[in-house]
Amino acid sequence: MISSDVIRGYNDSFLLSLLNEGDSYGYALSKDIKERTGGQYLIKETTMYSAFSRLKKNGYIESYPGDVTQGKKRTYYRITSEGKQFLEEKQKEWQITKQVVDQLVGGEKK
Repeated sequence: MISSDVIRGYNDSFLLSLLNEGDSYGYALSKDIKERTGGQYLIKETTMYSAFSRLKKNGYIESYPGDVTQGKKRTYYRITSEGKQFLEEKQKEWQITKQVVDQLVGGEKK
């Protein structure tokens, strides 16, 4: 399993990437992260909702009420156009980050 310290700075990007594929809600997003990583990364609920607050504050996502399940309304999230622009920047940044880490930590040898 991946240490949360190593991956902490990417939670916003993870959530934006998934929301870029379509609107969703917290539980479904955390389940999707777990499944896509083969269980190697589990996002904590508090971490996820802190990220939602930060992303909303910055105008990168919006929330809206969804279906009622088990007596409680689900909150759905969608990425905004500002969020899509921010995600593109983060994707470019990731390519450079990945290259630097590979070069220094033992991935690629040049």
